[in-house]
Amino acid sequence: MSLTRWNRIVLKVGSNLIAPNGNGCSSHYLLSIAQFIVKCRMQGVQVILVSSGSVAAGRKLFKQIENPSIAIKKAMAAAGQSEMMATWDRLFDFPTAQILLTHGDLRARERYKSVKQTIYSLLDNDILPVINENDTVTTDNLKVGDNDNLAAMIATAADADTLIICSDIKGLYDKNPNLHPDACLIPEVSEISDYIYSIAGGATSSVGTGGMKTKIEAAEKAVSHGINTFIVDGFSEQTFIQLLAGGNPGTLFHAHKQPMQEHQHWLTHTASAQGEIIVEKNDTTCVNNQIEELTCEEVLEVNGEFSAGDMILVKADDGNHIAKVKSNFSSCLLHYFAEQDKTQLQSESQNMAGPIVSNNNFALL
Repeated sequence: MSLTRWNRIVLKVGSNLIAPNGNGCSSHYLLSIAQFIVKCRMQGVQVILVSSGSVAAGRKLFKQIENPSIAIKKAMAAAGQSEMMATWDRLFDFPTAQILLTHGDLRARERYKSVKQTIYSLLDNDILPVINENDTVTTDNLKVGDNDNLAAMIATAADADTLIICSDIKGLYDKNPNLHPDACLIPEVSEISDYIYSIAGGATSSVGTGGMKTKIEAAEKAVSHGINTFIVDGFSEQTFIQLLAGGNPGTLFHAHKQPMQEHQHWLTHTASAQGEIIVEKNDTTCVNNQIEELTCEEVLEVNGEFSAGDMILVKADDGNHIAKVKSNFSSCLLHYFAEQDKTQLQSESQNMAGPIVSNNNFALL
Protein backbone atom coordinates (compact mmCIF):
# COMPACT_ATOMS: atom_id res chain seq x y z
CA MET A 1 0.00 0.00 0.00
CA SER A 2 2.09 2.94 -1.23
CA LEU A 3 1.04 6.49 -0.58
CA THR A 4 0.09 6.95 -4.21
CA ARG A 5 -2.56 4.26 -3.77
CA TRP A 6 -4.15 5.86 -0.71
CA ASN A 7 -7.27 7.91 -1.18
CA ARG A 8 -8.42 8.50 2.38
CA ILE A 9 -6.67 7.59 5.62
CA VAL A 10 -7.58 7.72 9.29
CA LEU A 11 -4.65 8.46 11.59
CA LYS A 12 -5.02 7.73 15.30
CA VAL A 13 -2.75 9.56 17.76
CA GLY A 14 -2.77 8.67 21.45
CA SER A 15 -2.48 10.60 24.70
CA ASN A 16 1.14 9.63 25.21
CA LEU A 17 2.07 11.52 22.03
CA ILE A 18 -0.06 14.58 22.79
CA ALA A 19 0.97 15.00 26.44
CA PRO A 20 3.96 12.69 26.96
CA ASN A 21 4.70 13.96 30.48
CA GLY A 22 1.11 14.32 31.61
CA ASN A 23 1.80 18.04 32.02
CA GLY A 24 -0.16 19.59 29.22
CA CYS A 25 0.24 19.35 25.46
CA SER A 26 3.61 19.26 23.75
CA SER A 27 4.42 19.50 20.05
CA HIS A 28 7.66 17.54 20.51
CA TYR A 29 6.36 14.31 18.97
CA LEU A 30 3.61 15.93 16.92
CA LEU A 31 5.80 17.80 14.43
CA SER A 32 6.65 14.73 12.35
CA ILE A 33 3.01 13.60 12.48
CA ALA A 34 1.82 17.02 11.33
CA GLN A 35 4.37 17.02 8.49
CA PHE A 36 3.10 13.59 7.44
CA ILE A 37 -0.48 14.89 7.34
CA VAL A 38 0.57 17.95 5.33
CA LYS A 39 2.46 15.86 2.77
CA CYS A 40 -0.44 13.43 2.42
CA ARG A 41 -2.80 16.30 1.69
CA MET A 42 -0.34 17.80 -0.80
CA GLN A 43 -0.48 14.52 -2.74
CA GLY A 44 -4.26 14.46 -2.79
CA VAL A 45 -4.74 12.01 0.10
CA GLN A 46 -7.59 12.94 2.43
CA VAL A 47 -6.77 12.63 6.13
CA ILE A 48 -8.99 12.21 9.19
CA LEU A 49 -7.24 12.62 12.54
CA VAL A 50 -8.51 10.75 15.60
CA SER A 51 -6.74 12.36 18.53
CA SER A 52 -6.79 11.38 22.19
CA GLY A 53 -5.28 13.63 24.84
CA SER A 54 -7.93 15.89 26.33
CA VAL A 55 -7.73 14.31 29.80
CA ALA A 56 -3.92 14.24 29.73
CA ALA A 57 -3.84 17.85 28.52
CA GLY A 58 -6.15 19.08 31.28
CA ARG A 59 -4.55 17.11 34.10
CA LYS A 60 -2.07 19.86 35.04
CA LEU A 61 -4.92 22.23 35.92
CA PHE A 62 -6.24 20.09 38.77
CA LYS A 63 -4.90 19.53 42.24
CA GLN A 64 -6.17 15.96 42.50
CA ILE A 65 -3.66 14.26 40.22
CA GLU A 66 -3.38 10.87 41.92
CA ASN A 67 -6.37 8.56 41.37
CA PRO A 68 -8.79 11.26 40.17
CA SER A 69 -12.49 10.47 40.31
CA ILE A 70 -14.59 9.99 37.18
CA ALA A 71 -16.05 13.47 37.69
CA ILE A 72 -12.56 15.00 37.87
CA LYS A 73 -11.48 13.13 34.74
CA LYS A 74 -14.51 14.52 32.90
CA ALA A 75 -13.56 18.01 34.06
CA MET A 76 -9.97 17.39 32.93
CA ALA A 77 -11.30 16.43 29.49
CA ALA A 78 -13.39 19.60 29.31
CA ALA A 79 -10.43 21.78 30.28
CA GLY A 80 -7.90 19.98 28.10
CA GLN A 81 -9.88 19.63 24.87
CA SER A 82 -9.40 23.26 23.84
CA GLU A 83 -5.64 23.08 24.52
CA MET A 84 -5.38 19.89 22.50
CA MET A 85 -7.17 21.48 19.53
CA ALA A 86 -5.07 24.64 19.83
CA THR A 87 -1.91 22.53 19.74
CA TRP A 88 -2.96 20.87 16.48
CA ASP A 89 -4.09 24.20 15.00
CA ARG A 90 -0.65 25.71 15.57
CA LEU A 91 0.92 22.97 13.45
CA PHE A 92 -1.22 23.53 10.35
CA ASP A 93 -1.84 26.38 7.93
CA PHE A 94 -5.21 24.99 6.91
CA PRO A 95 -8.47 24.82 8.86
CA THR A 96 -9.37 22.03 11.27
CA ALA A 97 -12.73 21.00 12.70
CA GLN A 98 -13.49 19.35 16.01
CA ILE A 99 -15.92 16.43 16.24
CA LEU A 100 -16.68 14.98 19.68
CA LEU A 101 -18.54 11.68 19.72
CA THR A 102 -19.94 9.06 22.05
CA HIS A 103 -20.77 5.49 21.16
CA GLY A 104 -24.41 6.54 21.25
CA ASP A 105 -23.75 8.77 18.23
CA LEU A 106 -22.44 5.78 16.27
CA ARG A 107 -24.74 2.97 17.35
CA ALA A 108 -27.89 4.94 16.46
CA ARG A 109 -28.24 4.51 12.70
CA GLU A 110 -29.56 8.00 11.90
CA ARG A 111 -26.89 9.71 14.00
CA TYR A 112 -24.25 7.46 12.43
CA LYS A 113 -25.35 8.65 8.99
CA SER A 114 -25.21 12.24 10.22
CA VAL A 115 -21.61 11.74 11.39
CA LYS A 116 -20.72 10.34 7.94
CA GLN A 117 -22.25 13.34 6.20
CA THR A 118 -20.39 15.79 8.43
CA ILE A 119 -17.04 14.09 7.79
CA TYR A 120 -17.65 14.02 4.02
CA SER A 121 -18.59 17.71 3.99
CA LEU A 122 -15.43 18.67 5.89
CA LEU A 123 -13.21 16.64 3.57
CA ASP A 124 -14.91 18.06 0.48
CA ASN A 125 -13.97 21.53 1.73
CA ASP A 126 -10.34 20.60 2.56
CA ILE A 127 -10.93 20.90 6.32
CA LEU A 128 -9.12 18.41 8.55
CA PRO A 129 -11.56 16.57 10.86
CA VAL A 130 -10.10 16.07 14.35
CA ILE A 131 -12.18 13.49 16.18
CA ASN A 132 -12.15 12.49 19.84
CA GLU A 133 -14.48 10.68 22.21
CA ASN A 134 -16.58 13.14 24.18
CA ASP A 135 -15.19 12.16 27.59
CA THR A 136 -16.91 15.09 29.29
CA VAL A 137 -20.43 13.72 28.82
CA THR A 138 -19.98 10.02 28.07
CA THR A 139 -21.12 7.31 30.48
CA ASP A 140 -20.37 3.60 30.77
CA ASN A 141 -23.39 2.92 28.58
CA LEU A 142 -22.36 5.41 25.90
CA LYS A 143 -18.58 5.26 25.71
CA VAL A 144 -16.46 3.49 23.14
CA GLY A 145 -13.75 3.33 25.79
CA ASP A 146 -10.67 3.79 23.63
CA ASN A 147 -9.80 5.77 20.54
CA ASP A 148 -8.29 2.77 18.74
CA ASN A 149 -11.73 1.25 18.27
CA LEU A 150 -13.24 4.69 17.68
CA ALA A 151 -10.74 5.21 14.87
CA ALA A 152 -11.75 1.91 13.27
CA MET A 153 -15.43 2.88 13.44
CA ILE A 154 -14.63 6.26 11.89
CA ALA A 155 -12.52 4.62 9.17
CA THR A 156 -15.51 2.46 8.28
CA ALA A 157 -17.98 5.35 8.36
CA ALA A 158 -15.69 7.48 6.20
CA ASP A 159 -14.96 4.69 3.69
CA ALA A 160 -11.22 5.05 4.31
CA ASP A 161 -8.83 2.64 2.62
CA THR A 162 -6.12 2.82 5.29
CA LEU A 163 -6.07 3.10 9.09
CA ILE A 164 -2.81 4.04 10.83
CA ILE A 165 -2.69 3.53 14.60
CA CYS A 166 0.22 5.19 16.38
CA SER A 167 1.62 3.26 19.32
CA ASP A 168 4.57 3.61 21.67
CA ILE A 169 6.24 0.52 20.22
CA LYS A 170 7.03 -0.36 16.63
CA GLY A 171 4.13 -2.75 16.09
CA LEU A 172 2.94 -6.20 17.11
CA TYR A 173 5.63 -8.47 18.55
CA ASP A 174 5.57 -12.20 19.22
CA LYS A 175 6.11 -11.36 22.91
CA ASN A 176 6.23 -8.21 25.03
CA PRO A 177 9.36 -6.31 23.89
CA ASN A 178 9.49 -4.42 27.19
CA LEU A 179 10.06 -7.70 29.02
CA HIS A 180 11.79 -9.85 26.41
CA PRO A 181 14.84 -8.47 24.53
CA ASP A 182 14.55 -11.27 21.98
CA ALA A 183 11.00 -10.31 20.99
CA CYS A 184 10.50 -10.23 17.20
CA LEU A 185 8.35 -7.76 15.28
CA ILE A 186 5.59 -9.32 13.17
CA PRO A 187 5.65 -7.22 9.95
CA GLU A 188 2.45 -8.54 8.37
CA VAL A 189 -0.74 -10.22 9.56
CA SER A 190 -3.09 -11.76 7.01
CA GLU A 191 -5.58 -13.17 9.54
CA ILE A 192 -6.39 -11.97 13.07
CA SER A 193 -6.61 -15.26 14.93
CA ASP A 194 -6.80 -16.25 18.59
CA TYR A 195 -3.01 -16.50 18.51
CA ILE A 196 -2.72 -12.85 17.47
CA TYR A 197 -4.92 -11.84 20.40
CA SER A 198 -2.94 -14.07 22.77
CA ILE A 199 0.31 -12.24 22.05
CA ALA A 200 -1.25 -8.76 22.14
CA GLY A 201 -0.57 -8.37 25.86
CA GLY A 202 -1.64 -5.42 27.99
CA ALA A 203 -1.29 -1.68 27.87
CA THR A 204 2.25 -0.28 27.90
CA SER A 205 1.40 3.41 28.16
CA SER A 206 0.99 5.13 31.53
CA VAL A 207 -1.06 7.94 29.96
CA GLY A 208 -3.49 6.34 27.52
CA THR A 209 -6.08 3.62 28.10
CA GLY A 210 -5.72 1.57 24.93
CA GLY A 211 -3.13 -1.22 24.94
CA MET A 212 -2.15 -3.56 22.14
CA LYS A 213 -5.32 -5.61 22.58
CA THR A 214 -7.55 -2.66 21.69
CA LYS A 215 -5.36 -1.99 18.66
CA ILE A 216 -5.90 -5.57 17.48
CA GLU A 217 -9.64 -5.17 18.04
CA ALA A 218 -9.54 -1.99 15.98
CA ALA A 219 -7.55 -3.71 13.24
CA GLU A 220 -10.08 -6.53 13.14
CA LYS A 221 -12.95 -4.06 12.69
CA ALA A 222 -11.10 -2.21 9.95
CA VAL A 223 -9.78 -5.11 7.88
CA SER A 224 -13.21 -6.77 7.84
CA HIS A 225 -14.43 -3.68 5.96
CA GLY A 226 -11.55 -3.79 3.48
CA ILE A 227 -9.31 -1.26 5.25
CA ASN A 228 -5.57 -1.98 5.48
CA THR A 229 -4.37 -1.21 9.00
CA PHE A 230 -0.93 -0.27 10.30
CA ILE A 231 0.26 -0.28 13.91
CA VAL A 232 3.37 1.89 14.03
CA ASP A 233 5.69 3.72 16.42
CA GLY A 234 4.33 7.25 16.61
CA PHE A 235 7.38 8.52 18.50
CA SER A 236 9.77 7.88 15.60
CA GLU A 237 10.15 10.38 12.78
CA GLN A 238 11.40 7.53 10.59
CA THR A 239 7.98 5.90 10.84
CA PHE A 240 6.35 8.65 8.83
CA ILE A 241 9.23 8.93 6.37
CA GLN A 242 8.82 5.22 5.60
CA LEU A 243 5.04 5.52 5.27
CA LEU A 244 5.44 8.39 2.81
CA ALA A 245 7.89 6.27 0.82
CA GLY A 246 5.38 3.42 0.62
CA GLY A 247 7.13 1.26 3.21
CA ASN A 248 5.90 -0.66 6.22
CA PRO A 249 7.56 0.65 9.39
CA GLY A 250 5.55 -1.52 11.78
CA THR A 251 2.86 -4.19 11.46
CA LEU A 252 0.49 -4.23 8.50
CA PHE A 253 -2.85 -6.03 8.89
CA HIS A 254 -4.11 -6.91 5.42
CA ALA A 255 -7.67 -6.04 4.49
CA HIS A 256 -10.11 -8.84 3.73
CA LYS A 257 -10.42 -9.50 0.02
CA GLN A 258 -14.18 -9.89 0.42
CA PRO A 259 -15.08 -7.20 2.97
CA MET A 260 -18.38 -6.86 4.78
CA GLN A 261 -20.91 -4.49 3.32
CA GLU A 262 -21.22 -1.22 5.23
CA HIS A 263 -24.60 -1.94 6.86
CA GLN A 264 -23.59 -5.45 7.93
CA HIS A 265 -20.33 -4.09 9.31
CA TRP A 266 -22.20 -1.46 11.31
CA LEU A 267 -24.52 -4.09 12.75
CA THR A 268 -21.62 -6.38 13.68
CA HIS A 269 -18.98 -3.97 14.94
CA THR A 270 -20.62 -0.64 15.83
CA ALA A 271 -24.22 -1.14 16.91
CA SER A 272 -24.29 -2.40 20.51
CA ALA A 273 -26.82 -4.85 21.94
CA GLN A 274 -29.16 -3.51 24.62
CA GLY A 275 -30.34 -6.95 25.73
CA GLU A 276 -30.63 -10.56 24.65
CA ILE A 277 -33.08 -13.36 24.00
CA ILE A 278 -32.46 -17.07 24.47
CA VAL A 279 -33.76 -19.68 22.03
CA GLU A 280 -33.37 -23.45 21.79
CA LYS A 281 -30.02 -24.65 20.48
CA ASN A 282 -31.65 -27.01 17.99
CA ASP A 283 -34.28 -24.57 16.73
CA THR A 284 -34.59 -25.09 12.96
CA THR A 285 -34.76 -21.36 12.28
CA CYS A 286 -31.39 -20.77 13.99
CA VAL A 287 -29.69 -23.94 12.78
CA ASN A 288 -30.41 -22.98 9.16
CA ASN A 289 -29.54 -19.31 9.80
CA GLN A 290 -33.07 -18.29 8.81
CA ILE A 291 -33.06 -15.67 11.54
CA GLU A 292 -35.68 -13.52 9.78
CA GLU A 293 -38.19 -16.32 10.46
CA LEU A 294 -37.54 -16.33 14.22
CA THR A 295 -40.84 -15.65 15.99
CA CYS A 296 -41.83 -14.62 19.50
CA GLU A 297 -43.13 -18.12 20.29
CA GLU A 298 -39.59 -19.49 20.01
CA VAL A 299 -38.17 -17.26 22.77
CA LEU A 300 -37.27 -19.12 25.97
CA GLU A 301 -35.85 -16.24 28.00
CA VAL A 302 -35.42 -12.46 27.80
CA ASN A 303 -32.54 -10.61 29.48
CA GLY A 304 -32.19 -6.85 29.82
CA GLU A 305 -34.56 -3.99 29.09
CA PHE A 306 -34.94 -2.73 25.54
CA SER A 307 -37.46 -1.09 23.26
CA ALA A 308 -38.73 -2.03 19.83
CA GLY A 309 -36.04 -0.95 17.37
CA ASP A 310 -33.11 -1.60 19.73
CA MET A 311 -30.31 -4.00 18.86
CA ILE A 312 -30.29 -7.28 20.81
CA LEU A 313 -28.34 -10.55 20.82
CA VAL A 314 -29.93 -13.87 19.93
CA LYS A 315 -28.26 -16.66 21.89
CA ALA A 316 -28.80 -20.40 22.04
CA ASP A 317 -29.58 -22.02 25.37
CA ASP A 318 -26.07 -23.52 25.36
CA GLY A 319 -24.57 -19.99 25.47
CA ASN A 320 -23.48 -19.69 21.84
CA HIS A 321 -24.13 -16.38 20.08
CA ILE A 322 -26.27 -16.72 16.96
CA ALA A 323 -26.97 -13.20 15.72
CA LYS A 324 -27.30 -9.54 16.52
CA VAL A 325 -30.70 -8.23 15.40
CA LYS A 326 -32.85 -5.13 15.46
CA SER A 327 -35.83 -6.24 17.51
CA ASN A 328 -39.37 -5.63 16.34
CA PHE A 329 -40.59 -6.02 19.93
CA SER A 330 -39.81 -4.54 23.34
CA SER A 331 -38.41 -6.67 26.16
CA CYS A 332 -41.75 -6.34 27.98
CA LEU A 333 -43.69 -7.85 25.09
CA LEU A 334 -41.12 -10.59 24.55
CA HIS A 335 -41.26 -11.40 28.27
CA TYR A 336 -45.00 -11.86 27.84
CA PHE A 337 -44.57 -14.24 24.93
CA ALA A 338 -41.79 -16.17 26.68
CA GLU A 339 -43.97 -16.79 29.74
CA GLN A 340 -47.04 -18.00 27.87
CA ASP A 341 -48.02 -21.57 27.09
CA LYS A 342 -46.68 -21.99 23.56
CA THR A 343 -49.57 -24.11 22.27
CA GLN A 344 -52.14 -21.69 23.59
CA LEU A 345 -50.17 -18.72 22.27
CA GLN A 346 -50.03 -20.15 18.77
CA SER A 347 -53.76 -20.87 18.69
CA GLU A 348 -55.13 -17.77 20.43
CA SER A 349 -52.57 -15.00 19.81
CA GLN A 350 -51.26 -15.74 16.35
CA ASN A 351 -51.95 -12.23 15.15
CA MET A 352 -49.88 -10.72 17.99
CA ALA A 353 -46.88 -12.93 17.43
CA GLY A 354 -44.57 -12.47 14.49
CA PRO A 355 -40.99 -12.27 13.28
CA ILE A 356 -38.60 -10.69 15.74
CA VAL A 357 -36.43 -9.25 12.98
CA SER A 358 -37.17 -8.09 9.43
CA ASN A 359 -35.72 -6.22 6.45
CA ASN A 360 -32.22 -7.70 6.80
CA ASN A 361 -31.67 -5.90 10.11
CA PHE A 362 -29.44 -8.62 11.49
CA ALA A 363 -25.88 -9.88 11.48
CA LEU A 364 -25.05 -13.54 11.99
CA LEU A 365 -22.32 -14.09 14.58
